[in-house]
Parts: sequence; C-alpha cells; structure tokens
Amino acid sequence: MRGLVSHRALSAVLSVLGLVAAFVLMTVTPARAGQNVFVEVTPNPAQAGSRVSIRASCDNNNDRQAQVNSDAFGRVMLRPDNGFLTGAVTIPGNKQPGDYPVDLRCSNGNTASTQLTVLNMAQPSKGPATGGGGTADGRGSGSLLLVGGLAAVAVVAGFGAVGSRRRAGPRV
Repeated sequence: MRGLVSHRALSAVLSVLGLVAAFVLMTVTPARAGQNVFVEVTPNPAQAGSRVSIRASCDNNNDRQAQVNSDAFGRVMLRPDNGFLTGAVTIPGNKQPGDYPVDLRCSNGNTASTQLTVLNMAQPSKGPATGGGGTADGRGSGSLLLVGGLAAVAVVAGFGAVGSRRRAGPRV
C-alpha cells in the first residue's frame, strides 16, 4: 500500500511539473540572436524644464544616426557614441505632467519605444517609474517567477507527503 501511495504522489508531482514546464515554454518569447534594439531616457521621471539624456541601440547599426520622437520634447537626432546612440534634450517648462511615449526609429527600419513621465512641481502627478523600458516587450518576468514558485511549492509538497508516509510506518 505504501509503495502505491508514494508512486501516486510522485506521479502527481511529475504531472504538475510537466504542466508548469509546458506553460513556461508557451509564454517565453524566443530570443533573436544579435537583436538589441532599445531606447531609454534618464532621468525618468523628469521635471518639466529639465534636461534629459537619451541612449539607444539599433542592433548592429549604431554607427548611423537615428531619430527619436516624443510629444514630451519633439524630435531629436541621436548620434553614435562609444557603441551606442546618444542625445540630450530639454523638456519645455510648460509641458503638462503625464506619461509620454518616446519612439526610436533606426535607419535600418528597427524601432523601439519607452515611456517618459513628466512631472511638474506645481502639479505633482505620480511616483517614480521603476525602469527605462529597455527590456520591456509586453511581457514581464513576473509570470515566470510565479510559475517557478508554484513549481517549487508543488515539489516540496510532494516530497513532504512521501516523507511523512514513510515516517509514519505501517499501520496495524
């Protein structure tokens, strides 16, 4: 009887792990070799009237200028600088607080975007952003962490069930 119960527990744990692995494989976006296109603005958030720096990459095309557009500051040309594309611009002092898309257009056709939060000391809008968006692709790593945590809990619970049955010994 003990062998049958431990076999069922092990089978259940392996089934859960198989389902978790299938879910992870379905939700992971495949990486493209050499693909490194991003744009980031610092500081972010930024006060209206302040100067921000823009850093970007157009994959293997960082030796040519690229263009960045945003309603926060207009159009900026980025120039090659130590393997990246860089530029700087001043946000107009009368810019309304809010979130503004920042769109990169590379000469090779690649694009990327991020979001700039503009603040106004007279009209505070919200707290700081937690990242520049350089790695954002619409999916976060939160779901992978959640799935990994659930898998770990399932494994520990399975081993706990098998171990507790062994310690209890045979019932007479």
